[in-house]
Amino acid sequence: MKTEETRSKTNSELEFDLANHKKELFGLRFKASTDSSANPSRIRTLRREIARIKTLVNERAQKIRGQEPR
Repeated sequence: MKTEETRSKTNSELEFDLANHKKELFGLRFKASTDSSANPSRIRTLRREIARIKTLVNERAQKIRGQEPR
């Protein structure tokens, strides 16, 4: 997901995406610990997407960069 796509979403959509990404990351980490077939690149991209979403939510909460909570 690109940053522009993330910025265009509302706060409720971001919270929903964040919850889904966290669930998926948990599943992949669990799968990686038990099997050797987990996709390490997907784990990395999920971690980065979670960080992007959290950063954007924090920017909106603190009103940084002209972002307003939607």
